Amino acid sequence: MLKLVQNEWMKLWSKRSTWIMVLLLVLIISAGIGIMKWTHKTQNIGIEEDWEQIVMNELQFNESQLLNPELSEVQLAYYEGLVEIGRYRLAEDVPPFEPDSMQQQILNSYTMLSLVTLFTVIAAAGIVAAEFSQGTIKMLLTRPVSRWKILTSKYLAVLLFGLLLIVITVAASAAAGFFFLGIGEGQFLAWNGSEVVEASFWSESLRMVGLSSVSVLMITTFAFMIGTVFRSSSLAIGLSIFLLFAGTQVVFLLADFEIVKYYLFTHIDLTQFYTGFMPVPDITLALSVTVLIAYFLVFLIISYWTFSRRDTTA
Repeated sequence: MLKLVQNEWMKLWSKRSTWIMVLLLVLIISAGIGIMKWTHKTQNIGIEEDWEQIVMNELQFNESQLLNPELSEVQLAYYEGLVEIGRYRLAEDVPPFEPDSMQQQILNSYTMLSLVTLFTVIAAAGIVAAEFSQGTIKMLLTRPVSRWKILTSKYLAVLLFGLLLIVITVAASAAAGFFFLGIGEGQFLAWNGSEVVEASFWSESLRMVGLSSVSVLMITTFAFMIGTVFRSSSLAIGLSIFLLFAGTQVVFLLADFEIVKYYLFTHIDLTQFYTGFMPVPDITLALSVTVLIAYFLVFLIISYWTFSRRDTTA
């Protein structure tokens, strides 16, 4: 199995498009931070701002949110934590990280994983379909290896590619943040449910990246399934990208219907349980994990059944 994965990994990196995607990812992240720095500098935004006034304004807003009777328990706990952190900062004179700082860019790096999803979808959509379009599937299946092992090696290669892009995203955010912004002052604080404590911004960043990676995994697996079933990379890429951008909008359209609780994109963003932004307030983390596992298994079962049972002649 390891040799099969290595073979798929080498084939993936033999494509010029793979290197272009990695280069684009680094350039987009670096350019975004550089443009932000230039914009803030020309508009005098960032370091010159009074952090105490900013925290005070945020505290007032968060306190007003606690008065909303429609908040779910998760949202209520989220805003209570923000209120306690804001009060602690003002009382103990602990400033947050400056917007123009390397630390803040690392904390925000999870927001760039939509690019990782896009690039990983392109790889997943074509890794099986390309074998049929190029006619190499016949040669591949002449090997004395089970079809499920062949498909598994392709899937694992795609997942490794996605993982590498995630690591590159965090590393590029840190490197570009250090180069353009430098290391800023401030301290990351967290609410553990009973008190405000000093925490590592690296740990928080990795947690948010890990939660956001679930979305990468699900959309990639969906694209892999479509590419395997229909043997068309263009269809898999197009449909996956459409769902990536339109899927969440459907959640709001179905918000008044019970079926929304079983819709994939209601649960695909697990960061909602830590950011307070929940399109469907009455869902739980346990429900989301259960629904995601169910969809994940369905996608894989369809992929393996199709690849193993159907005629695979080019």
